[in-house]
Amino acid sequence: PKSFIGLILLPIVGNAAEHLTAVSVAYKGKMDLALGVAVGSSTQIALFVVPFSVIVGWICGVDMTLDFKAFETVVFVLSVFIASGILADGQTNWFEGI
Repeated sequence: PKSFIGLILLPIVGNAAEHLTAVSVAYKGKMDLALGVAVGSSTQIALFVVPFSVIVGWICGVDMTLDFKAFETVVFVLSVFIASGILADGQTNWFEGI
């Protein structure tokens, strides 16, 4: 239960305002702003929260590193390529899901 709260619920609740903003502007037809909010939120997590969590883990004596194994690295690189491929052309269809 603790890992579910930390890995699933906490990020959703913590970014609820950004999620609400992205959904509301997408509903109004401003997809460029909605995608900007979504990608900006992901970038913020990747560049600030993960390293900050590692530093707090070191302070608290919990063994946390940024030494990702091969599987995590491959999944991360694939997610970057998929997001880049969807966002690069500036157009969308039903298959892309946006």
